[in-house]
Amino acid sequence: MSEQEFRRALGYASSALELLKRALIPPYPQFYELLYTYATGVNPALNNRVNEIFREGHVTSDIAERLYNEFLKAQDTNARMSGVSERMSKRIVAVHDAIDSAMTTASAYSASLQVASGDLGQDEHDAAELRTLASALLAETRRMQDANHRLEMSLQASRDDIEALQRDLDDVRREALLDPLTKIHNRKAFDEGLAHAVGRSRETGQHLCLLLVDIDHFKRFNDTWGHQTGDQVLRLVAMTLKSNIKGKDIAARYGGEEFAAVLPDTDLEGAVIVADNIRKAIHAKELLKRSTNEKLGRVTASFGVACFRPSDTQSSLIERADRCLYAAKHGGRNKVVSENELARDDLAAVGAA
Repeated sequence: MSEQEFRRALGYASSALELLKRALIPPYPQFYELLYTYATGVNPALNNRVNEIFREGHVTSDIAERLYNEFLKAQDTNARMSGVSERMSKRIVAVHDAIDSAMTTASAYSASLQVASGDLGQDEHDAAELRTLASALLAETRRMQDANHRLEMSLQASRDDIEALQRDLDDVRREALLDPLTKIHNRKAFDEGLAHAVGRSRETGQHLCLLLVDIDHFKRFNDTWGHQTGDQVLRLVAMTLKSNIKGKDIAARYGGEEFAAVLPDTDLEGAVIVADNIRKAIHAKELLKRSTNEKLGRVTASFGVACFRPSDTQSSLIERADRCLYAAKHGGRNKVVSENELARDDLAAVGAA
């Protein structure tokens, strides 16, 4: 690296650190990478988005995390996918070469057998001629055996490599569907899971419910105790949500401090019970500041619960659950509101009118 290149890189690094300090974003490696990339200007789409955010206010940790996942983590996933694809392509070429070589050897062996058959068809052969013919056939047979062995080894290596490639692909797919902070499903996984559950429910007529969860006064945790404590709250709620649902259910981070759970084969009454159990479990946990073990109080969350109807789309089901969540937030927080309660409130409002 030349001195000029070194100074340029140092300038980008200084700019990234200054932006981190200015926005009060923790200097985690992913956030540093994000703002270093911004400082270099190599990703115009990222720069446009960050500039827009700066104009509107400032970049928070939550916004930075979303930007990293969108612009950099996705690129890393794509790069890993490309690497796997390239390795697969090379392995396929190697298998084809081994097969071509084996076929060439087999053709030569077949031709040798035909020649030997013609020679043996003659009336008389002395011992020397028979020995020469047998020696030639033995040599061709050994070449054929060697070619088959090489093909067998190549196929074995290909099988092992393809199994490793499959594991790598599975890892990439899993990572692409996980929220990096909370380690539960992300919004993409939620959208795919809900689409599958809606299709299955429409086909089979089985119950399907959706929970939307919002952490109460989350901004207060961030403003009072800092973003690291806010991240701790997010992880606590995520793990509590995940540990209180069953195998086929999907727990996901819906966005920011909002979470969701897809509950197949669960009716509305059962979903309300699940939601209330999660609400109580969250409220039962006391938050501690890790560095000092200082008690920071308890976390609460509000829940909206809706049940799939045959006329529903994904959007209409989410919208109904969101209305229930809104009612829970504005009805005192730390509570569960289902669509049945929402309907009763609507009827009561009509009656009062």
